[in-house]
Amino acid sequence: MAEVETPIDGRSLEIGVGRCARRAYGFDEVALVPGRVTIDPDQVDISFRLGHLSLPLPFWGAAMDGVVDCGFAIAMGRLGGLAVLNLDGLQTRYADPGPALRRIANCSRAEVNQVLREVYREPVKDHLIVERVRQIKAGGVPCAVSSVPARARERARLVEEAGADVFVVQGTVLTARHRSAAGHELSFEELCRSVSIPVVVGNCVDYGTALELMETGVAGILVGVGPGAACTTRAVLGVGVPQVTATCDVAAAREEYLRRSGRRVVVITDGGMRIGADVCKAIAAGADGVMLGSPLAGAAESATPGFNWGMASSDPNLPRGTRIQVGVRGTLQEILVGPARVDDGSQNLAGALRSSLGVCGARDLREFQRVPMVIAPEITTEGKLLQRAQQVGMGS
Repeated sequence: MAEVETPIDGRSLEIGVGRCARRAYGFDEVALVPGRVTIDPDQVDISFRLGHLSLPLPFWGAAMDGVVDCGFAIAMGRLGGLAVLNLDGLQTRYADPGPALRRIANCSRAEVNQVLREVYREPVKDHLIVERVRQIKAGGVPCAVSSVPARARERARLVEEAGADVFVVQGTVLTARHRSAAGHELSFEELCRSVSIPVVVGNCVDYGTALELMETGVAGILVGVGPGAACTTRAVLGVGVPQVTATCDVAAAREEYLRRSGRRVVVITDGGMRIGADVCKAIAAGADGVMLGSPLAGAAESATPGFNWGMASSDPNLPRGTRIQVGVRGTLQEILVGPARVDDGSQNLAGALRSSLGVCGARDLREFQRVPMVIAPEITTEGKLLQRAQQVGMGS
């Protein structure tokens, strides 16, 4: 397959003799432009669709052990979202993962990396995979599960037969072409043909890579390398692209692939979102949905309320995640659909998204993806001197 170049905006900067770099943007550097016509927030559509699966909310819960267990997946499903269960996590290693979860949450910062290595030494058990999927389905909600690429082929039929609705294949960075001396290469074409449920893959931040992945038949792509609060990939590997630019590039690949094939692949921005404004900007940048980790770790219903850690935190050789404490900020209902008890944007994410669509004059998420943006690195502090002073005073 021919190489596909990443679109360049024409404003690359020279960073050394013969070496240029492209300027990229994160959530705090852009803002959305209001529309000429506004719409009542109650009249906008923020629903999400993936194949035959339709969700009232475009919110996914990240496949992190500190957030998603079966109870959380059921609670989120009943509120209209979709939580992804980690098949390589503690829920499928222990019949009762409670003691291991509490050990991680309660240990000291100095001990946490060693504790993570120890509790994740227990092997994953296929019968627990089946049991967890059936437990979520018994709650009357859709079930999504996530696997590392190395185990995806052997697990795909297992989870489909157990009743899963979505199969996510997730690595730190995923490409359609992987070279390995071991000779074991996951074929996404074969994987997608082997199951009838949608296959979502990630993570990706590049136009050309996204286009090649879409051509394999996947139903969705996760966008983001290292932006999450619990992920240290950018610090450890120096790899990543700010989420607004990454989302725009992958969304551009989606539109090009749609033009070529007539098939629309969903784009889900994964990580780096803290508040409603970030969620709104991610979708305006081109995402069809967002995957949230730490914002949901603050829910009273999360697997370890107030704590979270990255999926690669337990790697015995090169951890790329850390345990963070976000504290319990509210119920899952308050965080997702309100009513909000605070004014910092951390609650009622659905309400924020609806209101943003209304202010920008967008009737649904696809119209919202065409809303103009401006570069505005100071907009979060513009005119907010008294707010900032009050926040500093409260924290002192």
